[in-house]
Amino acid sequence: MVRSSQATTFSASSYFDDRGTQGTAQPITEHVNPHSRPVVSYFFPKGVGEHHYGERHPMKPHRLTLTNALVMGYGLDKQIHHIYNPRPATQAELEMYHDHDYIEFLSRVTPTNQNDMRHLIDTFNCVEDCPIFSDMYDFCAMYAGASLAGARKLCAGACDTAINWSGGLHHAKRGEASGFCYVNDIVLAILELLRYHPRVLYIDIDIHHGDGVELAFYHSNRVMTVSFHKYTGEFFPGTGKLDDNGANLGKHFCLNVPLQDGIDDEMYLTIFKTVIEDTVTSFRPTSIVLQCGADSLGCDRLGAFNLSIAAHGECVNFVRKFNVPLLVLGGGGYTIKNVSRCWTYETAVLVGAEIPDELPATVYDPFFRDSQWKLHPPLTGRVENQNSPASLQRITISIRNKLRYLQGAPSVAMQEIPPDLEGFLADEERNQEEKDEERGTALAGERRMDRSMARNEYFDGDNDVDQDDGPQSTGVKRSATGSRKARGTTKRARGRGKSRASAANAKDEGEDEVDESGAPSTAKAAKAKSRAKVRSKPRGKAGEKEKDLTDVDPDVGAEAESGQEPMTPMDLDVDV
Repeated sequence: MVRSSQATTFSASSYFDDRGTQGTAQPITEHVNPHSRPVVSYFFPKGVGEHHYGERHPMKPHRLTLTNALVMGYGLDKQIHHIYNPRPATQAELEMYHDHDYIEFLSRVTPTNQNDMRHLIDTFNCVEDCPIFSDMYDFCAMYAGASLAGARKLCAGACDTAINWSGGLHHAKRGEASGFCYVNDIVLAILELLRYHPRVLYIDIDIHHGDGVELAFYHSNRVMTVSFHKYTGEFFPGTGKLDDNGANLGKHFCLNVPLQDGIDDEMYLTIFKTVIEDTVTSFRPTSIVLQCGADSLGCDRLGAFNLSIAAHGECVNFVRKFNVPLLVLGGGGYTIKNVSRCWTYETAVLVGAEIPDELPATVYDPFFRDSQWKLHPPLTGRVENQNSPASLQRITISIRNKLRYLQGAPSVAMQEIPPDLEGFLADEERNQEEKDEERGTALAGERRMDRSMARNEYFDGDNDVDQDDGPQSTGVKRSATGSRKARGTTKRARGRGKSRASAANAKDEGEDEVDESGAPSTAKAAKAKSRAKVRSKPRGKAGEKEKDLTDVDPDVGAEAESGQEPMTPMDLDVDV
């Protein structure tokens, strides 16, 4: 017999759901082949979803726990190559961008001592939207550490796509909190990527403008920021005008796409794909950071767009197809059941798996009862669309005009090749015939004009060393000195003439011309006092004797005085 007080049992309670005919998704059981698709890494700090901003605060870290439960419930962990529980970021890592005083404040403030630190709380803007809650610093270190770990894996080539749904807090500034965000993990991750990647593209599809990331790289041409957001001038944070383009080196490397309430899937995808494709073509990023704020979905507590989960996921899929190292982060999203469904679907998109519309059975089934446990509930058409095709076209044209100013993608600075290495590379370009010719004695002492080093030059005058049938010119010009040691009769110096230096500096150094009578030029007589030079002229026709040069030092010109000419043409420099 059942008492009246036991007319209902615990099994009849609404907390124990029976789906009836709705069905349940069967989890994926087979593991992905590590080489069958791009490598995906999934970062989920253990316990990150257990933190709580406050009872009435719209930000609910619990959405991360729901997301992770759905990802595992669908069996997507079998399709993900690596799943990490990353370590928290250290204070030194957080201070790579944030001020030391601000990070020190975050590490010390607690709900129990906040009254004693009231002046610092106001200074660092930890009021109202950014309250002080228990273990706040640990929470910040967790999600920032996950984003840094994802960036490092991308730099190391350990994965092609890194996912951290706990990150993406894009409003935090260098020295203050803003918009539910205390530490800007996106900026920290981009700074880590810049250690290896010359150009990083940041894409933001949160309904709020990514002002913190834009401000951090407003003067940089190595990071291009593109934000799709609602802009009315009053909607938080009040920034993100179409005319905000960056400054100094960052001029035209900051793009904003301001939208109005109620934009639907078709309009959003059209302008998103157009802008992103043009940006990638012009900027040519070597890595991409994608912030997937889910408050741009329809029916969000703080949003006013009409995007469906499928359209939001199509934006992720479009960026994925560029096959560029990709860091995917979370962000806003305040209707937690829709946020968890959206990020679960996008996880499936990133790993290339198809999942059914029925949700898997989890301990959080009561959250999804009102939508009949579906992955894609109807979210569109709740807000009137205030965007027009003409307004979107004006935005597109304006952005294309800005991209024209890029004039090619920037890169990191290139340094000049060291001279010794440059000479080594030039020597490698010589063919075997040229090397054999230089090692011989036929041209000992002469300055060779190496045609392989001056590929766009030719000579038809005194410097012509081609094997012509006609006699060579007897006029001799002195080349630049000091670039090569002379070759003596007892010991031959090793090396070769630097033809470029000789040809370029001949006029600057001065040329000692010798006329047919053998007398040196009077304009260079002063130099002969400090430096003696010996020059023998090549033989002309057979039987014809050239006159000896008179600019000879007695100590080194014995051969010339005796009337005996050397067997080969020489150019000997002797310092006195």
